[in-house]
Amino acid sequence: MSKFVFSSPRKYVQGAGVLAQLGEYVAELGNNAFVVADEIVWGLIGKEAQASLNEHNIEFHYQQFNGEASSNEISRLAALAKQGGASLVIGLGGGKTLDTVKAVADELKQPVVIVPTIASTDAPCSALSVIYSDTGVFESYRFYSKNPDLVLVDTQVCARAPVRLFASGIADGLATFVEAQAVKRSHSKSMVGGDPTIAGMAIAEACEKTLLTYGYSAYQAVEKKVVTPAVEAVVEANTLLSGLGFENAGLAGAHAIHNGFTAIDGDIHHLTHGEKVAYGTLTQMVLEQRPDEEIARYIRFYRSINMPTTLKELHLEKESWENLVKVGALANSEGDTLKNLNTNLSAEDIASAILAVDAFSLTVK
Repeated sequence: MSKFVFSSPRKYVQGAGVLAQLGEYVAELGNNAFVVADEIVWGLIGKEAQASLNEHNIEFHYQQFNGEASSNEISRLAALAKQGGASLVIGLGGGKTLDTVKAVADELKQPVVIVPTIASTDAPCSALSVIYSDTGVFESYRFYSKNPDLVLVDTQVCARAPVRLFASGIADGLATFVEAQAVKRSHSKSMVGGDPTIAGMAIAEACEKTLLTYGYSAYQAVEKKVVTPAVEAVVEANTLLSGLGFENAGLAGAHAIHNGFTAIDGDIHHLTHGEKVAYGTLTQMVLEQRPDEEIARYIRFYRSINMPTTLKELHLEKESWENLVKVGALANSEGDTLKNLNTNLSAEDIASAILAVDAFSLTVK
C-alpha cells in the first residue's frame, strides 16, 4: 500500500533585515536559548542577533561551532546545552552548523531555530542532518521526528556572503528536481519515508524553474552585494523549495555521488557542497541517459555561475581509475540514495559516468 508523507518547518520567514526580528519569533518557542555559530559568523552577525534576543528578554548562552557535523561535536554541544538548561537551540551559519544544531536539539528534545547566513544549501528546512567523521568523511544521514520550528533567512545577510556560496546553493537546488524525477520513476521512497507527494514534486519542479529563470541575474546582483526580487526568488528556491523538494520527493544519484567524493583525498575537498553536487547532478544525468542537449543546457548554466563541469575544475584530472571506483563504491553504499536511481549500477558504472561528464563537457560550446 502506498503511503504519502509531507513534512515542512513550522514557520519560514525570509526578507532583507529580518534578523532584527529574531527575538520576536524566538519568544514564541522559549526564553533560554543555546546559540551555536562558528567564530566568523558570530563576528559578522552576533551583535545583531544578541540585540534582538535581549530586546525580547531571551536568555542565551553562546557556544562556538568547531567546524564538522560529527557525532563528537554533537555530543560536546548537547552536553553544554543540557548543562545550561536550554529550552531551545538556535543555529546561525552554514549547512554543517545547522545540521549539528538540529542534532543537538534532537538530543535535548527541545525546539530548534535555524538562521542561515548563506543561501548555499537546502539543509535549513529539513528534518535530517548529514553526519561526517571528525575528518570530514560522509558517515550517515540522521533523521528527526520533526522539522525545524523556525527558519529565519535574512536575504541582506545572504547577499553579503561570497557569491561563490550563493552559486553553490543554486547548484545544490538544481539537483532537487533531477533527483525527484528519478525517485518517482523508480517507485522509491522520499526522505520522509513515503511515496513522493504531488506537492513535493511540484515544489521540486518550481525550484528548478525558478533557478534556471532567475539564477544568473540573481548571481550578478549578489556579486554587487545587493538584494533584488530575483535574489529573493533564488534564496527561496535554494532554501525553502529545494529543502521541501528533496525531503518530500527524495534524493537519488547527485547527492550520493557528492558523498562518494569523500572516499578520496585531495584538493576536491576545498570545493563547496554545491560545487560537488553540480558534478554529481551531471553524472546522474549521464547514468540515466538524458538527452545530450538537456545535459548541455545544465553545463552551460553551471558555467555561467562558475560551477565546475570538468574533472580539472574538481581537481580530479589526475585521479586514478581505482580511486574513481572508490567514489562509485561509496556512492553506491547501502546507507546512501543512489539505489533510488538504479539498483543495478556498479561502482565501475559510476566511475565511467564521472569520466564521461568530463569528456562531454569539454565539447560543449
